[in-house]
This record gives sequence, structure tokens and C-alpha cells, in this order.
Amino acid sequence: MSRSYFGTDGVRGTVGASPMTPDFVLRLGYAAGRVLAGRDRHPAVLIGKDTRISGYMIEAALEAGFSAAGVDVLLCGPLPTPGVAYLARALRLSAGVVISASHNPFPDNGIKFFSGDGFKLPDDTEAAIERQMEQPMGCNEAARLGRARRVDDAQGRYIEFCKSTFPAELDLRGMRIVVDCVHGAAYGIAPHVFHELGAEVTPVGVRPDGFNINERGDLAAEVGSRDADLGIALDGDGDRLVVVDAGGATYDGDQLLYAVAKHRAATRRLSGVAGTVMTNLALEQAFARMGVPFGRAKVGDRYVLEMMRSRDWDLGGENSGHIICLDRHTTGDGIVSALQVLTAVRETGRTLAELTADLVMFPQVLVNVAVPRGFDWERHAAIAEAQALATRALDGRGRILLRPSGTEAVLRVMVEGEPRAAIEAAAEAIAAAVRHAAGAG
Repeated sequence: MSRSYFGTDGVRGTVGASPMTPDFVLRLGYAAGRVLAGRDRHPAVLIGKDTRISGYMIEAALEAGFSAAGVDVLLCGPLPTPGVAYLARALRLSAGVVISASHNPFPDNGIKFFSGDGFKLPDDTEAAIERQMEQPMGCNEAARLGRARRVDDAQGRYIEFCKSTFPAELDLRGMRIVVDCVHGAAYGIAPHVFHELGAEVTPVGVRPDGFNINERGDLAAEVGSRDADLGIALDGDGDRLVVVDAGGATYDGDQLLYAVAKHRAATRRLSGVAGTVMTNLALEQAFARMGVPFGRAKVGDRYVLEMMRSRDWDLGGENSGHIICLDRHTTGDGIVSALQVLTAVRETGRTLAELTADLVMFPQVLVNVAVPRGFDWERHAAIAEAQALATRALDGRGRILLRPSGTEAVLRVMVEGEPRAAIEAAAEAIAAAVRHAAGAG
């Protein structure tokens, strides 16, 4: 599908610049409302958000647009993205809407949609909304306007859901966990989940002021100073995680996905695991040794999920920290994913370091090069030449991937292999060619 407004994860941009302006958001809410009203007799949507100050403005504009189209609106305030997906399904609504730019800095914001089943909005629905955006905006007569109300127990409902994904016969008693919510949407939820399951929790990053979302402290130092067993860090909208252990080691999405997959393969049938083109080669080789099918999707949890559903797999994820457990939730969820990692730790009696000891990661170098929006890097011969020279220099000891970001105006240059000096040189040579080409237009 060719998109004018929707990217791989909804609509996103810098607030005050197109498309994140009040008039656009109002029209988007109206267009989405018109599409939903044409498919549902009594359409209703849930709107949640992260802690950015711009969320107030965007929430108000969306609410007005939906109401003008005759759609009822339920407002739940700050709630992680997966929490909105869960409640849209639990409350039998037409859709869930999240106001968030995830891991982006606070001047950015975005809008993403979930269907009433808790999954990302299908392409055909996004296409219908984009077509409606091209039509003049109207407004229903007063008797057919949508109503709005607050959902006061949204956080409590979601906390109970997260806890339900952890085995009933297990608890976290005796564990000390530092939970960093980066002043984001999970600040009033994640610490309660782990505490109510029995852990001694030290919450950090739980004082949002509208501007400090995604500001991280030194999680490893906090874990060490608290003599904690683990540190769990979420991102601004609560769908990604990183874990730090007592020894100060950091575990990314690839390593955490491996820990969960390894435990599941040992205790039940594991039909397959979906990764992305960025997934470390070590995982592919490890799954091959285990006899577990593995596939690579395009980067983006949307595409990982598409592969999982098409192949009837329950497990997938990205090295960025998105992990999807379809037997637990319909989307990536940082809290639920952390609980799956903790399930493996508690049921095996082994540390995270022990669970992943046999996974020797290949070095990866990732360079983000700022480029103009819409920059077509494949048309530049100098970039192709630099990539070809780097490939010859690696001589079969690594792989190279260039891809535009779906959320930022950057081209990502990733080189993986060994030795590290060789891949660093290859990455910088290609990045230099991209910078020159981008600067030359």
C-alpha cells in the first residue's frame, strides 16, 4: 500500500510541523470516525497517550474529530500502547488510538490505531482513512454527535491483565528489581505489576513533566547500588524493553527473545520464531541448532506480526526490544515481555546470563545518517560503490544492510560480522558516502 500519511507505525512527526498540527489531527479524527461509522452501527474508540505535553492538544483535536463524525470517545489518559490495544479488545470497541512517538524525543508525537481485536489497523482500513482525508470535512447534526467520557479504571484493568500473563503458580518473591519507566506511559503501571507479583521494586523515571519522556538514568549503576537482581527499562510508550543484570550486563531484544524461545522450546512445542533483517546472525544459527524454524521480516513490529500470523507462530521480536508473544497479547508489550523473561528465570532457576551463555553475538555496528525526507539512496552510484567495496573488504566475514528509518529522517547503515575493526571501517566508509550524497542532493 502506498501511504501519504501513515508510516509503518501510524502518523508521526514534530509537533507544530506537518502533519502534527491541530487542523490535521482534527481532520484525521474525523476521517477515521467516518470510516468506523460506516462499518459499525454504534462506533466507539478509546484514546490513550504517553506523557508528552503535546498529548493534551492532540487528544482534544482527535476527540473533536471523532465526535463530529458521530463516534463516541473513551479517554483513559496516560497508558502504554499495548494497554490501549488490550482495552480496545476487552471493552468491545471499534478501535483504540494511541498518541505517542514511542522512543522519539519529546518535541515529536504521533498517532497510531488498533482495531477492535487489538491488532494493528489493517492496510485496507488505513487506505480508507487516507481516501476520506482527501474529502472536505463536515460535521454531523447535533443529535448525531459522539459523546465523550473518562475511563477511570483503565490503569487497574491493564495491571491485572499484565499479571495474568505470568504463571499463576509462580511469584517474584525474593527478587529485587529496578524498573525504569523513563517518565513515560508506564510510570503508573509497571512498578505496580512487578510489586504485586511479589518483587521488591525500586521505581525510577516515574516523574513525568511533559518534557522528560525517554530520559534514562544509569540503570546498571542503579541496579548495582540497590544490590538488585535485575533492572528493567521500558521506552516512552511501554512496548519495548531492555534488561540489565546484577553483573552490569545489558540484554537487548535479540538476547531476551532467545532466552524466552530457549525456555519455551525446552518445555513445550515452539513452532517458529520471527525476527527481522536486523536480528543478529547468532540467533539464526542458534535456532538452526535447536531445530526451530526462523524467519526474517522487514524492520517494524507490524511486519514481524504479519509473518507470525501468516506462519501461525507465537513468538517474534526485534533487537530494539519489541517482543511479541501472541499467546499472551496481540502486540509487543514491554511489561508482558519482561514477565516472559522472568518466567524463564523462575522456572529454570537460572540467571539471565546462564540462560544466554551459549549465544555468542556477532558484533554489529549501526550508524544513523541524517538525510532529507524521501531521500532515495538506491539511486546514488557512489553509495552502491562504497557498499560494494565494503562487501569485498569483508570477504564473506559479515553482512551489510542499508535501510531508511520508518520513524525518523535517517538512513541506517548496519554492518555485522567479525573482526570488529573491519565492520567499523566498512560502516563508516558507507556512512561517509551517504553523507556526501545526501549533502549533494
